[in-house]
Amino acid sequence: MNQLFSKLRKYEIMIRKVANNHLQGEYQSIFKGSGLEFDDLRPYQYGDDVRTIEWKVSAKGHGTFVKTFREDKDQSVYFLLDISGSQDIGQAGNKKIDQGKIISGVLTLAAIFEGSQVGLISFSDEKEKIILPGKGGKQGVKMIRGIFDHQNKSLKTNLTAMFTFALNLIKKRSIIIVISDFIDDGYERPFRALAERHDLVAIQLTDPRESALPSLGIIPVFDKEKGRTTWVNTAFGSFSKKISDTFTTERANLKDLCKKNQINYLSIDTTQDIVLPLIELFRYRNKSMKRG
Repeated sequence: MNQLFSKLRKYEIMIRKVANNHLQGEYQSIFKGSGLEFDDLRPYQYGDDVRTIEWKVSAKGHGTFVKTFREDKDQSVYFLLDISGSQDIGQAGNKKIDQGKIISGVLTLAAIFEGSQVGLISFSDEKEKIILPGKGGKQGVKMIRGIFDHQNKSLKTNLTAMFTFALNLIKKRSIIIVISDFIDDGYERPFRALAERHDLVAIQLTDPRESALPSLGIIPVFDKEKGRTTWVNTAFGSFSKKISDTFTTERANLKDLCKKNQINYLSIDTTQDIVLPLIELFRYRNKSMKRG
């Protein structure tokens, strides 16, 4: 566990150093913009976040007004971590599930460092591990153990159930970071509802072999979630193209869904280092919240 903490801490320190060097004063907080309480109204200005428009006041015909907020010192950061069987893809030690846990762990330490409350909901097709928000070093240790030591009850996926559970559990506006490959159907409605109530970030984990299956002839493909093996002929170009097209279409649909619902989206490949993609995410969040 000490080695794990050292590894996560090195990542977290690296992220802060790179952020300070690249953002040239714009970087204030990894979690800037979350944990805000209503303060006042002011006239709309170009570049304001449309989610802050107060429609009831604006409808009276005296102009368009937006809500302003002040920082809530007890802001909460929740990690919704998908630990289903589809995450178990990639090189040994660097699978999607490994990347997801590392990202959760690094951002947990960052949130603890900034004084935020942190909580965890890990999910398959059922509740796997729930840690309610808390502050300080003890909470950080509890979170890291919950992320890395938990043994799955199930390998199936149900994103709809995960998002619905989060909606019912998290009442106060929070920052919610969803870490998943988003390989599931029909989750869009509760996902949008989360975005309406909270500051939502979607981190999609991918692996190259999901979109570029090599031509190996007839091979067995084991579905970990269903627990069964199917034989497929990878030599057919149409089969490989179908796999690639499906992956591309589904990722494009997710990106479009996030864009339409003001959800920060980030895709991280298992072959990537996590530092620079996360820096880009934080830079975008800081800039967008400055405009708002």
